[in-house]
Amino acid sequence: MLVRFAAGFLAALLALPASAAPPLAESTLPDPLQAGWQGYPVCELLKENARLRTLRCTFPPGGGHERHRHAPHWGYILSGSTMAITTASGTVVRDLKPGDTWWSDGIAWHEVRNVGTTTGVYLIVEPKP
Repeated sequence: MLVRFAAGFLAALLALPASAAPPLAESTLPDPLQAGWQGYPVCELLKENARLRTLRCTFPPGGGHERHRHAPHWGYILSGSTMAITTASGTVVRDLKPGDTWWSDGIAWHEVRNVGTTTGVYLIVEPKP
């Protein structure tokens, strides 16, 4: 069922018109693939083509992701964790469970830290305009 959901979601995502995913204003901050944690990469590129980019990001306990920006994207939690997420609005702590998903229209910046005891693994799928 998950495979059918993911395939259907990605098909719908690819069908979005370019105007559905406006780019963020230029920023000097790195994107999630460029950003790391204490000199080590956090995300790896799984797939990229003219229509989308897919990343897998891994956060061991105590690890994080330095301040970075995001283009519009869909996320899926493969392995859950407890994350402290800091944005311009402050810091929130969220328990993220396997199978949780989200959509973001993009974000100027945020930084995260795994404050839990389990390694979090996330997929990030970014449609391209």
